[in-house]
Parts: sequence; structure tokens; C-alpha cells
Amino acid sequence: LKLFWLAPLSDCDKSQLPSRSAMKLNIANPAGGLQKVFEIDDDKKLLPFYDKRMSSEVSGDSLGDEFKGYIFRISGGNDKQGFPMK
Repeated sequence: LKLFWLAPLSDCDKSQLPSRSAMKLNIANPAGGLQKVFEIDDDKKLLPFYDKRMSSEVSGDSLGDEFKGYIFRISGGNDKQGFPMK
């Protein structure tokens, strides 16, 4: 299972967000053809994802027990203004 899309919540009303660092994670398993989107606004959970580039691998342990032992690969994303990742 790998992280195939990492994106801040740029397509919603920012006044409704509880924190400025809320992100939407699209986690996909291409072998099984499954994907799921999570909205996470806890800064402690998101800290390992900051300042990462595409193709970086991040441990899933920070996201909670359900992702313990998984390694996610960042394969895309955008910032608050909609600019794509480098």
C-alpha cells in the first residue's frame, strides 16, 4: 500500500477548516485497484509529510495504528494555491 497523492485541502472553504494545515490524503493500492481519501488536520500526524518531495517515502506510523508498518510514497500533490509539487 503506497500513498499516491498528497494534497492540501485546496478545493474547500478554508473558513470551515479547524486548522490551517489540514490535508487530504488519497491512499491507493494499485495492485488491488482500491483507493481511499482521508482528511487529516492533526499537526502531529502530518509533521512527517512536511517538506517532502515527490517519490519520497514516509512511514505510516504517524497516521495511527491502522497504518503502522506501511511505507507511503508521495507521487503528487499541490499547495494551498493549487500549484503542483516539485
